[in-house]
Amino acid sequence: MTEPLAPGATIGILGGGQLGRMLSVAAARLGFSSHIYEPGANPPAAQVAAQVTSADYTDEQALRRFARSVDVITYEFENIPTEALDILEEDRPIHPGREALRVSQDRLTEKTFLQALGLKTAPFADIDSLDSLEAALKTIGTPSILKSRRFGYDGKGQVRLRDPGEAKRAFSEMFGAPSILEGFVDFQREVSVIAARGLNGEVACFDPGENVHRDGILHTTTVPARLSGAQRADAVLLAGQILNALDYVGVLGVELFVTGEGLVVNEIAPRVHNSGHWTQNGCTVDQFEQHIRAITGWPLGDGRRHLDVVMENLIGDAVETAQDLAREPGTALHLYGKAEVKPGRKMGHVNRITGPAGGS
Repeated sequence: MTEPLAPGATIGILGGGQLGRMLSVAAARLGFSSHIYEPGANPPAAQVAAQVTSADYTDEQALRRFARSVDVITYEFENIPTEALDILEEDRPIHPGREALRVSQDRLTEKTFLQALGLKTAPFADIDSLDSLEAALKTIGTPSILKSRRFGYDGKGQVRLRDPGEAKRAFSEMFGAPSILEGFVDFQREVSVIAARGLNGEVACFDPGENVHRDGILHTTTVPARLSGAQRADAVLLAGQILNALDYVGVLGVELFVTGEGLVVNEIAPRVHNSGHWTQNGCTVDQFEQHIRAITGWPLGDGRRHLDVVMENLIGDAVETAQDLAREPGTALHLYGKAEVKPGRKMGHVNRITGPAGGS
């Protein structure tokens, strides 16, 4: 292991959205500067970061200048072009590493990886033609979901099939993109574990949170989740197993379905995660600081929960209630500084404190 970075070092962050913004704030608390690399103009993270490079991921010279201006590189989203990573990695370490990106960027690769670890997933099949979809439906059945293998998020790139007769329509809606068919999981609830692993292999996990989605977008995360002690332990151990298998450095989000037959892994996200925002007010060290600690070689922080919290996303024009929310006792408001309100766009979130921890 290399020496931990000292305060005053610069963290390079690929992506300038709200996650990059909150990572920059956490870095500043520990005395680090942040340099954002973002193709789009005026990203939310630019309002709080020390430096911003506005350039495309195909701009080799900009990538090299960025890499040489920072001490370590991380990212707020996983769909970064491989060619850009090749250039950046010549000059600076990237955490989490390339294996985590390779696995998480492709749903088929991810499911195969998880099953190889002995973990349960939804039944799935690789889809590259209408014939392969129709054959898979005979095995997996309906209801099921056809998903693009790459680049899907917040319910995008997905088509639900309610009966086999919808195969042709569903396949056409993928516009030829490599896809995966996933079978329906009969689950009681969805939970997620936000877990971290340091450069020295140290692992720390936050309490599982219980998630509710609306229109494919996370609506609320509640802690403590409704889990037995055994289920909670299994969820945390499972997340640690994934971290170690990937030789991971940083924070990882693991989404799980709770079923009568045990925990089923839905997906992993190699970054700080929307369902971990509750940690900002429920823990002494939140997921963003934990990630900065991990990638800089610092000791991982104490992630124990000291409060019960309900995190609620402010989607679209829900952000217009911000001043009313600010009046509510026990409510912490986190706005992302996005200039334009759009339907389905995450504009901020609130953490409502519901009591002292004690329900776990």
